[in-house]
Amino acid sequence: MAVSVRDSLQLQLLEMEMLLSMFPSPGEVKLEDVNALTAVRRFLDGAREALPPSIEFEIALQMEEPKVTIDLQVTMPHHYPYEALQLFVRSAELDRGQQLLLNNSLAAHIGALDAGELCVCAAVQWLRDHSAAYFLHRPPACAPTARAKPAKNTFLRMWIYSHHIYQQDLRKKILEAGRRLDVTGFCMTGKPGIICVEGFKEGCEEFWHTIRYPSWKHISCKHAESMETEGDGRDLRLFHSFGELLLEAHGDYGLRKDYHMDLGQFLEFLKKHKSEHVFQILFGIESKSSDS
Repeated sequence: MAVSVRDSLQLQLLEMEMLLSMFPSPGEVKLEDVNALTAVRRFLDGAREALPPSIEFEIALQMEEPKVTIDLQVTMPHHYPYEALQLFVRSAELDRGQQLLLNNSLAAHIGALDAGELCVCAAVQWLRDHSAAYFLHRPPACAPTARAKPAKNTFLRMWIYSHHIYQQDLRKKILEAGRRLDVTGFCMTGKPGIICVEGFKEGCEEFWHTIRYPSWKHISCKHAESMETEGDGRDLRLFHSFGELLLEAHGDYGLRKDYHMDLGQFLEFLKKHKSEHVFQILFGIESKSSDS
């Protein structure tokens, strides 16, 4: 039986109430949008027709042994807990290898839970019980065997939408993150701003966390494509590197900053990279082939 968005959002509010009671101190739970819970309540009460934004927040976990802080970033899709929760863990005390192992282990634990089960509290408890080992030493790797199966990795492609991307420091931050991590894709500057990032799941999630925090509010992941692979993922990539995409502005706006990018050119760019299908997802309008 299909579960409605309303049922899912009611469960999300219930879990948020539990989390806020578990972490009552200021700063322990930081909502990405401070009005997100109010918007969900208004939607459920019928005072708001439009679907509210997804609930996104970060929990600061203070660990006793060792004395470190773990930041747990959470995004609740509208159909969570009947749709997979998006989690990402980071700490200044972890190197990239330890952080990758910790995220993979947490994802495996949460992935084993039944659909419909609230997961954030379970993730918090798992981190409290198991994260210490990832700080004190690297978890031992499994000894290879002659018949060991190749490890499967999740290849992810995220399509990110922003109202605009103009500022030089923001553009620099995006490019530096894309080139530092093992990801490929592009950043289309102007209005709207579009970012595509692809690579293994951990790199894409770290990129997403890096560019959003601490203060980019008007940005959302419109679409994500994930695939399992046993290789290096090179055959799945649509782009060979990460760079900036500069298109012509639509119309003559002189020195004004509110110019719109030529979406016709952007559609042709997507076609060349076998991604025409995301045009409607990003903009809500169907693409029209130039040769039809």
